[in-house]
Amino acid sequence: MREFLMKYMPPDYSLHGKQIDDLIFMVHVLMAILFVGWGLYFLYVLYRFNEKRTPRADYIGVRTHASSYIEAGVAAVEIILLVVISIPAWYRWATPPDKSKNPLEIRVVAEQFAWNVHYPGPDGVFGRSAVTLVSASNPLGLDPADPQGKDDIVTLNQLHLEKDRPALIHVSSKDVIHSFKLPVMRAEQDAIPGMSISIHFTPVKASGPDDHWEIACAQLCGLGHYRMRGQIHVHTKADFAKWLKENAPAAPAAEAPVPPANPIPEATPAQPATHSG
Repeated sequence: MREFLMKYMPPDYSLHGKQIDDLIFMVHVLMAILFVGWGLYFLYVLYRFNEKRTPRADYIGVRTHASSYIEAGVAAVEIILLVVISIPAWYRWATPPDKSKNPLEIRVVAEQFAWNVHYPGPDGVFGRSAVTLVSASNPLGLDPADPQGKDDIVTLNQLHLEKDRPALIHVSSKDVIHSFKLPVMRAEQDAIPGMSISIHFTPVKASGPDDHWEIACAQLCGLGHYRMRGQIHVHTKADFAKWLKENAPAAPAAEAPVPPANPIPEATPAQPATHSG
């Protein structure tokens, strides 16, 4: 069944993806057993208690506790899936990576109908942003006067990551609720206005020029929901450093000194003494 399910699922290029796929597989196995079991039981009941076999109604009903045992078994399997697998996995996914692992921190701000991606630059510090500074040319509202934001990089619908380096993404929204979904990374998080929610994962495969790994919006967010799509690019360490360098903001040109409005005249050079006579 695993191979059958994998045919209809996106490829997995994340470190934790196998755990999610294993959980999905086990849930599908349980659901298949319940579906087949209850379906066969339904057919048996139709045959066993039809009018020809039981012309008179039986008001006492089943005299066995088999159904109770089956229900207890199903509940036990569900408890195992929840307590033994799901909760520990959720704890791992909800705990951000340690600073010692040098995670790549990124801000993703959703809006109708695009993904704004914000990188902190070489200093590792995000520049200050303010709602009052948001405009068509400054969708994140970055403060141009903040020195910590001079090296920040902003992209639209393009998420660049480094292979084998944990990515810590802070997801938020400017307008309505969106859902930031990365199918090939087995990651998804609702983008909620007024909140910054973090998710993390580790890419384990670099993307090629012909790869199209999608960023999707999994929450109906308006008439343009269908076109709210982006692309994931995963680079090797050297290629990611090259990308950062190529996309770093250009240093502002040095301004020429402005002469004062009322310049002080230069001192008159000394003149040789002259004698009349």
